[in-house]
Amino acid sequence: QVQLVESGGGLVQAGDSLRLSCAASGRTFRWSSMGWFRQAPGKEREFVGFISSSGNTLYADSVKGRFTISRDNAKNMGYLQMNSLKPEDTAVYYCAATAGGLCCTEADYESWGVGTRVTVSP
Repeated sequence: QVQLVESGGGLVQAGDSLRLSCAASGRTFRWSSMGWFRQAPGKEREFVGFISSSGNTLYADSVKGRFTISRDNAKNMGYLQMNSLKPEDTAVYYCAATAGGLCCTEADYESWGVGTRVTVSP
């Protein structure tokens, strides 16, 4: 399994940008797909986006055009670049990894980080 640690969360204002990082340990990371999820207060965790081992990406409609997922396999790192942040983006953000090719539900992932909190003020 891959171990994951997120970082980069914080308090920002609406319209600002923030980049989250996901540090992975384990030699299988480069062959793993990686997803980002978020959980807002009082809501269920939801899919944000996904990047395959080959670099193909997929995003939730709510973040498409504002968020960008990337990865650096040489550094065992994944990234979530968030631009034009809105108050409704406030949540705890999680990165997840899977050896499989499916992307978009929690059950598709074997490994999870503990999350990093993002708060967007109006």
